[in-house]
Amino acid sequence: MKVYTTWPCQDNASPFFRKVAYFSMEIAVDQALKTYSGGLGFLAGSHMRSAHDLHQNVIGISLLWKYGYYTQQRDTNRNMQAVFIEQKHDFLEDTGIVFTVNVHNHEVFVKAWLLKPDIFGTAPIYFLSTDLPENDFLSQSITHRLYDANTPAKIAQSIILGIGGAKLIDHLNENINTYHLNEGHALPLAFYLYSKYQSLNKVKDKLVFTTHTPEMAGNEEHELDLLQEMGFFNGIASEDVKHIVKINGNSLNYTLTALRMSRKANGVSKLHGEVARQMWANNDDVCEIIAITNAQNKKYWSDSILEKANLHNDDEQLRARKKELKIELFKIVADQCGKLFNPNYLTIVWARRFAGYKRPALLLRDFDRFTKLINNLNYPVQVIWAGKPYPEDKEAIDTFNYIQSKVEHLSNCACLVGYELALSAKLKKGADVWLNNPRMTREASGTSGMSAAMNGAINVSTPDGWIPEFAKEQINGFYLPVTNHQLPQEEQDNIDYENLINTLQNKVIETYYKKPEEWINIVKKGMNDIYPNFDSDRMVKEYYEKLYTL
Repeated sequence: MKVYTTWPCQDNASPFFRKVAYFSMEIAVDQALKTYSGGLGFLAGSHMRSAHDLHQNVIGISLLWKYGYYTQQRDTNRNMQAVFIEQKHDFLEDTGIVFTVNVHNHEVFVKAWLLKPDIFGTAPIYFLSTDLPENDFLSQSITHRLYDANTPAKIAQSIILGIGGAKLIDHLNENINTYHLNEGHALPLAFYLYSKYQSLNKVKDKLVFTTHTPEMAGNEEHELDLLQEMGFFNGIASEDVKHIVKINGNSLNYTLTALRMSRKANGVSKLHGEVARQMWANNDDVCEIIAITNAQNKKYWSDSILEKANLHNDDEQLRARKKELKIELFKIVADQCGKLFNPNYLTIVWARRFAGYKRPALLLRDFDRFTKLINNLNYPVQVIWAGKPYPEDKEAIDTFNYIQSKVEHLSNCACLVGYELALSAKLKKGADVWLNNPRMTREASGTSGMSAAMNGAINVSTPDGWIPEFAKEQINGFYLPVTNHQLPQEEQDNIDYENLINTLQNKVIETYYKKPEEWINIVKKGMNDIYPNFDSDRMVKEYYEKLYTL
């Protein structure tokens, strides 16, 4: 077989000639390859697609999850159920490359599988698996579940991704100029490079880092002794680790360590770049943190008929196609929920990972007021929720089940399961409104609204993440006022709820039903403003220009 190293970029004068290895715990490139949980994976998938299209000299490194993240279903009471089903990927090519990585004083066999560029139109991506007969069951299980809840298992996954990925590159005899950590999961890579070069400056010459987490509690941290016991540091003694990354206590923060071992890092929106710089400002020897705003791949996400209608300024065709896409989405609603939605009614979609700060149930804060809003006979509204909580996040699962139970008997509301790439695309193409209401400064980027806008969905959002770089009030969307994020959460939620309901009632619903020409102009403006600034081609070019270049 042909073993790809980097995507062919033969012109050494090209700005994309520098060889880059992109490490990400999850990458979402196709519904058939369920190696992702949500936004981080969607972002990585768009990155790999644009790197391919622009012939950038990039390879992806990830893990091959035997059971994916999980399959989201319902139990007999219609509550959410996380089911772990073995995934099959006959389109991945066995490279024949097998090597060992030391995990917890035990040699674990690792095999590399290749996703070739012509399968889904991505840069070459290597997926590492420990699910091999040479390993005992515990070692096999390292690559079974994405984001395993067991702490030693999660650490082992980071070791396989970071050290295993680096060993694969050495096995390929590939001279990588830049190693890119997409989040801190692959941090053991940095210590592998240190043990190889015996110089922090040389590691910094090679390593760059993208941080996605704007809240301190979300940045992974573990006891130094446990990490050492697991083999996280590739044989480097604990006292040396403390000296290298300036640890005073006995715990290691992944993000802070990556910032101290990289030559440069980036946040994923202008606002997040500011937040990240503030978060880590009181720490010594942190590298420069710039902002490179996330983006999504328009070529993959956008509906070609909608795009053509907008390009030709054909409002009639745009409306007709949007109605067709709504009908396609509503078939899924009928199949899952037994409800027949009307394609003429305003349809609001809230769909993303279920997490507390994203406030999936904010719209239901005053249920009586909510039902009055959506059941106005003159201006009816349909609402759809979808999203995956972490399978062990009881609070988020309870929120999903709460929404499901509250809207189950409402004929114009639905709560869908199976939020993966395929359903995400259907929702974005079928939505009139893409609702996004995280607490301020908690959403690093939140790219789902980009691919929604590509498909004629109007963003209704708090001005967090990427939104301030895009938002033009009542021109390309509807945006809530900024709420002081220093206020107590309950007070923030009350303020944002009032602003959200008022925005929907007085602006969104009124415009949709009473001012259809204004509505279609907002739709078109959103579609026009999203490109090229929020297309991943722009993003991957910026990575070369701002992060990969010395």
